[in-house]
Amino acid sequence: MESTSVETQTFYFIADNGKLAFAQVIYSNVAGIRTTAQFNLKIFSLDGTTPHLWSSMPLSNPDFTEDKTGFYADDCAIELSEDGTTLTIKSMADQQAITSLTVKRVAPGFKAGKTGNTLFGTDLANPWGTMRHVFWPRCTAEGTVMTKDGPIDLKGKALFAHALQGMKPHHAAAKWNFCNFQGPTHSAILMQFTTPPSYGSTVVNVGVIAKDGEIIVGGCKSNATHLETKSDGENDWPEPTTVKYTWTGETKDKKPVDAFIEGNLEDRLDRIDVMAEVPGFVKKIVAGASGTKPYIYQYAPQKSKISLKLKIGDEEVTEEGFLFSEATFISE
Repeated sequence: MESTSVETQTFYFIADNGKLAFAQVIYSNVAGIRTTAQFNLKIFSLDGTTPHLWSSMPLSNPDFTEDKTGFYADDCAIELSEDGTTLTIKSMADQQAITSLTVKRVAPGFKAGKTGNTLFGTDLANPWGTMRHVFWPRCTAEGTVMTKDGPIDLKGKALFAHALQGMKPHHAAAKWNFCNFQGPTHSAILMQFTTPPSYGSTVVNVGVIAKDGEIIVGGCKSNATHLETKSDGENDWPEPTTVKYTWTGETKDKKPVDAFIEGNLEDRLDRIDVMAEVPGFVKKIVAGASGTKPYIYQYAPQKSKISLKLKIGDEEVTEEGFLFSEATFISE
């Protein structure tokens, strides 16, 4: 590939013991000149009494299996089972965070449209750039991360998100919203990005609600709204304090579906200054863009219960669950 692309496979874990974590491989190709890969792992401190466990390790000799379903590098591998239902994540890249995790999908995978691609430009046959999202919205997880303080068990629920940005990240989006809700019987996922003004400040939504064995609704008729915000004194971004996520569509039986999650995000879990955290090679891609000051805000409300309110035809369901939410600001 001679273009610049960034591919991520991200696994979000909501463990039965209350732990929240994600594991991620980033694979970047910068203009066909340099290929780099990184394994990131984060285990959140939900009560704020200890620092988050954060590990970000460059990977040597990254490559793919012949059928392109598996990724491997020195001391790291992500493998898909033969039946296509299970992904195994193993990493010894960081001896302080030895990772051995398994994610099994219990609902079908999901992509919006035929390909999952969002195309940029005026000629869709020859787009200037692409963005692809595919998900396993509802999974079970097993396994541990071995830390210097002992093993952390991540048995519970999981989400797998696979994204491919076939362009420079700051050209693709000026801001992002992400919702990962996992309840006892339902999962609700929403990924929203707003393109920069050069692409018309277009809002793109990809959303899905699943339960064991089936997708209830999925498509691009979802939305994320910041109902209340406050100015972050350090960078002037409007940090959300109250949000609403919505999903609209039809079931496969043509029943109308309307769903929403609304609530206070409470104290943020973390604020990531991307330019301070990201690997140097990504920084070089972004640094050339003036006015770029990317920050990621992460939330997981603890004090009040967060509920998914779901209406399918005449049937109404309210389900409490766990919400992990992100708001990312890149450029005006």
